[in-house]
Amino acid sequence: MPQTAAPTTNTASPPPLFDGSGYLIDHLSWSEQLARDLAQQEGVGELSEQHWQVLRHIRERYLSLGALPNMRQVCRATGIPRWKVHNLFGSCLSIWRIAGLPDPGEEAKAYLS
Repeated sequence: MPQTAAPTTNTASPPPLFDGSGYLIDHLSWSEQLARDLAQQEGVGELSEQHWQVLRHIRERYLSLGALPNMRQVCRATGIPRWKVHNLFGSCLSIWRIAGLPDPGEEAKAYLS
């Protein structure tokens, strides 16, 4: 009687999406659905078109520059005043997390708080 191989099970767990501080490890794994989920976790709630304008601009600038964009430039580019951005997200750190960008480092975190 021929022997059949036992089915193999993949016991390796998938790599983590987030680092220990809650930042997305690979910014390319970001999606709009993930942003919606992160916004709920951050206490931002439902994302409006103004939220998306800021998030898309932050991601675009980060991906093209590889660095933290200046909030003044973000506000100018999106046409959303700084106070409104603060009301939408609570903090720049929330924007960074919801935009699915990697840990910006301790110095930048102090600036983003």
